[in-house]
Amino acid sequence: MNTPVITATGVRRTYRGSGAPFEAVRGVDLQIQQGELFALLGTNGAGKTSLLEVVEGIAPASDGEVRVFGMDPYRERAEVRTRTGIMLQEAGFPADVRAGEMVTTWAATQSRRSDDDVLAAVGLSHRAGVAVSSLSGGERRRLDLALALLGRPELLFLDEPTTGLDPESRRDAWSIVRSRLNDGVTVLLTTHYLEEAEELSDRLAIMHAGQIVREGTVADIVADEPARITMTIPADAPAPPPLFGSVQQERGVGGTRYTITTPQLQDDMLTLLVWAREERVTIGDLDARAASLEQAFLSIAAGAGSLPEPAAA
Repeated sequence: MNTPVITATGVRRTYRGSGAPFEAVRGVDLQIQQGELFALLGTNGAGKTSLLEVVEGIAPASDGEVRVFGMDPYRERAEVRTRTGIMLQEAGFPADVRAGEMVTTWAATQSRRSDDDVLAAVGLSHRAGVAVSSLSGGERRRLDLALALLGRPELLFLDEPTTGLDPESRRDAWSIVRSRLNDGVTVLLTTHYLEEAEELSDRLAIMHAGQIVREGTVADIVADEPARITMTIPADAPAPPPLFGSVQQERGVGGTRYTITTPQLQDDMLTLLVWAREERVTIGDLDARAASLEQAFLSIAAGAGSLPEPAAA
């Protein structure tokens, strides 16, 4: 069995200041295998940035253990860093440096350099002579990605990589990431775009209040979430038959609006359609949807208060 590229066991990160200590990461276990894209999602203040900084080696864990390529990413940062590429949320480029000059300068810090034209890879060749201050926000994000790719990384950290990109540029960025995955690169992605996580990830985790509360494939994450059926039927129509799901209704000008939350979408849809045919009821605005990652994410956020406290260290 292959050794995971990233392993975290019981990781905690505590901030200490003038007030009471604040524990941002509260006992996280994580394994990420070579060649997979793992997406780390989180509700507001979940602690994912604090966890990411520990895994990247920017900060030490307060407790627990992290290994990247079998090494401590903080204490052995020099060895780990040569094999990783990091795209931060904000890179802080010098304003008067040209994009091409930024690539040349950054290349000088790399122990190994990609043979690819990284500006061409991110669609910025024509902007090589433009000062960073004159690049759009989306172009600066693409420059961030180019620099992260420059050292031919085996492990790529992408922190909100497509923020500020238009839909076409976002798709182009996804294509670049997929090409690196095809080459065996491992990717740890954080994103607020749930569509991005669904599109790219092999596995993902959702954090809340410093803990990972769900982890697995997208199918695993949404497995416990119900599907939803919405429809409108005429006000004088008979009531729908008994269903597996729970039913809410609201009367309106065009008839009665039904919302059915169901664990058995196919069975309830069949029951409704057979009933409508037999009763000669015209169903309007019919919409049936399986559970989604967004639904699971919102469910976690809504149920935040009921999450268990972590075990004491």
